[in-house]
Amino acid sequence: MKNKKLLSVIAALAVLVIGYLGITGLTGQDGEQTASEKSETVAIGVLQFVTHESLDEIYRGIEAGLAEGGYAKDSNLTINFMNAEADQNQIQKMSEKLVADKNAALIGIATPAAQGLANATKDIPVIMGAVTDPVGANLVSDLKNPGGNITGVSDATPVADTVELIQEISPDVKTIGALYSSSEDNSLSQVEAFTEAAEKAGYTVVPYAVPSTNEIAATVNAMLPKVDAVWTPTDNTIASAFPTVVSAAKEAKKPIYTSVETMVEQGGIASVTLSQYDLGVATGKMAAAILDGADPATTPVEIFSEGTIVVNKKVAEELGLTIPDSLLEKAATVID
Repeated sequence: MKNKKLLSVIAALAVLVIGYLGITGLTGQDGEQTASEKSETVAIGVLQFVTHESLDEIYRGIEAGLAEGGYAKDSNLTINFMNAEADQNQIQKMSEKLVADKNAALIGIATPAAQGLANATKDIPVIMGAVTDPVGANLVSDLKNPGGNITGVSDATPVADTVELIQEISPDVKTIGALYSSSEDNSLSQVEAFTEAAEKAGYTVVPYAVPSTNEIAATVNAMLPKVDAVWTPTDNTIASAFPTVVSAAKEAKKPIYTSVETMVEQGGIASVTLSQYDLGVATGKMAAAILDGADPATTPVEIFSEGTIVVNKKVAEELGLTIPDSLLEKAATVID
């Protein structure tokens, strides 16, 4: 009798083990399906504001993040990618096209692109890729509880850390010109945050807003004689015409402090930056979660705020400035 009971227990355990192995075989070791196991192909739409190295890096990261979440282009995912090239009319047309094509989810890279998608649909999930001020841009009502069909990733520029860089690298600076685009909502919030941090440190900050790339050269030429240094936020308009800013600042012997690593490489002197690729990965992983059924209304916006130091030693030498050894040791990237 005891042997029969023992055999019954062993049989029951065997059934449970086989059942468990069957489930994990279908879903993967951690219970999540891999790209090869999610056999049904889904389509998503991606709208990028403009061609620029930093935004291109975000898109590259998005693909990687989607793949990590089980959605890969070569197996079960179709990405309908569009680039508006900073044309507001194209943003509207492309947003409407991506909605009409009935994509399962939409990703907007940069604030104007996310806004275009948000205006085009209230039903299809929209995931923001690197939007600095989602609330100020009227994309979500609350970061923790977005409350609609939109959520995503925010790149909160570490402006206070950049102020410390200015103090260490160019101690004679007193007045800083903040160059930004008046057409990008996220830029104004960054300027306000930078101004607050810089004024606490004793600097005078003078804002210089441009409505488009056409006015950048004239604005920079008017600004440089009145300031000791230039600061730029994460701003797509400024980024697309940054060589113009660099050329004028170099001639005037004025340092440029930026918010993006690629802009330091192009001629800025230093920055505390966020990895655009990592921002993209986080955006892609969030998009995968939405495709798996997560509700954008209750999915908190993910905030990136811890940056790394990037310095351009070559530019500093050209301007007659010395980057302290202690700062060079802390820097994640030093451009010689």
